[in-house]
Amino acid sequence: MARHEIGFRLRNDLSELETLRARVDQFKTEAGIPEKAIFEINLILDELFTNIVSCGYRDLGEHWVTFTLSREGAVVTLCVTDDGVPFNPTEAASFDPKCPVEERRIGGVGIHLVRSLTDGMTYRRTEYGNTVILRKKLV
Repeated sequence: MARHEIGFRLRNDLSELETLRARVDQFKTEAGIPEKAIFEINLILDELFTNIVSCGYRDLGEHWVTFTLSREGAVVTLCVTDDGVPFNPTEAASFDPKCPVEERRIGGVGIHLVRSLTDGMTYRRTEYGNTVILRKKLV
């Protein structure tokens, strides 16, 4: 199977969520991604983008979040890059769904969701910002 890839940038504004969903839908069509997988990919990218926009910037300026989505064989790779504050989701505390609600700390549910829907996550911080790479098997 041929490699399919799309890349795009979105402003750090939650109004861009519709554009994100449209681009993921475009990727689904071009790369032949099954509906169940594309639903999960939408959840993953929605969560990451929302976290970046909501927590990633200390100023009110315009920033850009870059996405690259690719499919090679039965593996989809999602790459998200931002110039926000350093945040390594691979080191974020794990969410414990068995923990009583009144004892839970705030946050962590989104990262737990992303981890549970992917087959691998890596992070790197460069002089340009954060890059998260996720892999999802289409099985």
